[in-house]
Amino acid sequence: MSRRSLLGGLSSLAGALALGGCADVGATGARFDPSSLSADPTLLVATTRKPVNGGRAKPWFGPERGSAIMVARAKLVAPDDGRFSFAAVGLGDWRLDKVEPMSVDVTDLLTVTGSGPDVLTYVHGFKQTFETSVLDAARLSDAIKFRGRTMAFSWPSKGGLFDYAYDRDSAMWSRDGFERVLSSTVASPGLGHVHIVAHSMGTMLTLETLRQLYAHLGDSGAEKIGAVIFAAPDIDMDVFSSAISRIGPLAGKITVITATDDRALALSARLAGGMTRVGAAEKAAIERLGVRVIDASDAGWGLINHDLFLSNTDVQRVIRRSIEAMPA
Repeated sequence: MSRRSLLGGLSSLAGALALGGCADVGATGARFDPSSLSADPTLLVATTRKPVNGGRAKPWFGPERGSAIMVARAKLVAPDDGRFSFAAVGLGDWRLDKVEPMSVDVTDLLTVTGSGPDVLTYVHGFKQTFETSVLDAARLSDAIKFRGRTMAFSWPSKGGLFDYAYDRDSAMWSRDGFERVLSSTVASPGLGHVHIVAHSMGTMLTLETLRQLYAHLGDSGAEKIGAVIFAAPDIDMDVFSSAISRIGPLAGKITVITATDDRALALSARLAGGMTRVGAAEKAAIERLGVRVIDASDAGWGLINHDLFLSNTDVQRVIRRSIEAMPA
């Protein structure tokens, strides 16, 4: 697909969102200008990883599976956007300064942290360390100018190219932990919506968790879940279809970002016995399941095209407008 075709698809999505109550293409919602992280570079973390150094010194949390969910506040250093800074020539980036484990649950952590009623929860994919997962959450939140609290859910990934099986099992092992986090989050007093962006293997974890959440809480839990974005989902089409049929109204909140030229998912398909992954499937096949699909094929400039939600401004605009479409 050409860049012109991608932009046409984005325009079509913007029109669909406008019909659902979203502002027009050029508008910006109150939740997005400027990003909360730019004013207070603090990010919330929930993790099923085993702590290292008590979670208070680098690397904070490792690749092993922990015995309990831990929550923390991650203190970040924002890119210096001064006129003569490295950021001015595109070399600036977020840095993780320190992590403060908290002896409270997610509900209490959200209550004591300001920045608005909505929560953006990021779930990372395959081959990520604790630090890279937190930094990707910060990059995403800042890129879409999110106004609210940002949380990273970090599950045990070994961060290695040849650890696919371990990572997949760890993601599925983390379902109950993520469900407890989401259940606590939606129960937080004064909360608006919990928006979720999940990447790659993290989409499998997220979809299965939403299935469990809906089975336990029903429509009352679904009401607090806002936009659900699956970026380059590394999940089998049959598994995806089965889960979509079991999550009720949550299915209508899902936007899938695909790219048929995603080479990471092509490798994943070979590891899965040749089964096409949702993130690399044809748009029409996914749309038949009743979810919104954006085909970002040929939108990337790299060889892999697996992280367009972080590198492509058009894809980030899709994420932003999907969240804006949620009623305040």
